[in-house]
Order: sequence, then structure tokens, then C-alpha cells
Amino acid sequence: MYMDTVEPTFEIRTATFCVKNRETFLYTLRQIARDHETTIVCFDANLLVGRQHAEAAMYHAVRSFYGEATIANSLEMEALLYASGTRQCSSATRFGVHNGENNSYVCCCPPRKNVWIALLQLMTFEDTGWDSLDSEKRSRLKILFSISDEELSTVGELRFSDLVLERVALLEVYR
Repeated sequence: MYMDTVEPTFEIRTATFCVKNRETFLYTLRQIARDHETTIVCFDANLLVGRQHAEAAMYHAVRSFYGEATIANSLEMEALLYASGTRQCSSATRFGVHNGENNSYVCCCPPRKNVWIALLQLMTFEDTGWDSLDSEKRSRLKILFSISDEELSTVGELRFSDLVLERVALLEVYR
């Protein structure tokens, strides 16, 4: 079994891209992944508390997927389920690619050096992170992850990210 010998390995970069047709974009993305013998997952940075959210989702998804205790039938969907903290595929898909402008954490699992070159036809990589939580993003995430005012007042505003990451980790329990 994969997880008995190797820790989950993946690489995450930040990217922007514009999608005119989601299905066509995803088809091209999967073709690039196949050509480079890897899996590529794009997380909508506007729905994540930051890079650590993408890392946690990938870590749990890889462990689950290669440990044969999956919820989904693909690593991509498994990762989106963890990112969303839900078992509902219809809810999880909004955490991925959408039509229009995308700010994304792009993950490659396992890491492949040349895949990033191939992805340049679809996206622009930047060193910019989207780890800051302005009030609009915080409100959106509070609703998405069902974080109550009472819960926030108990742990404190500074632990908001921890509450979201807890939802990611708890998906394993809710199988």
C-alpha cells in the first residue's frame, strides 16, 4: 500500500487563469496530467483560508486515496471534498475551477518538474499568495463552513483559520 512506505508528496503553486469553458479547460488539464503521470488539482483561492488549507486538503486526500479509504473515485475530487469539508460532490466542485477569472492554488501530486512548464499554456504562475482574510472573504468562509458567532467568540477571531482547517480534518471522521 502506498501510504505504508511514502508520505504524501505534492507541490503547490499559486496561479491565475481565465476559463471560458470549464469542461474544455478541465479536459486539457487532465490531458497534461496524464502526459506527465501526475494529478493536478486546482483550488479556488477565494474559498480557502490560504495555502495551509490547500496543503491540508491535499494531505488528507492523498492519505485517504492511497490508503483505499476514499469517498470519491478520483484524487482530484477527493481533494476538493476535503477542501470543502463535506462529502457532497456537488458542493465540493465549487472549490475548484470555475468559468471566468480564477485565483488558484494549483497542486501537482506527485510533483513533476516539467508539468509546470506544460501548464504555462493555461495559466500564469505568481508568487502572490491569497492568505489574507479580509472581512468579505471571512464572511463568505464563515457561511461555507458553518462557523457560528458563538464558536468564534469561544476560540477568538485569531483562530478563524483553525476552525476552517478543523472542518477539513473532520471529514475523515464523518465518512
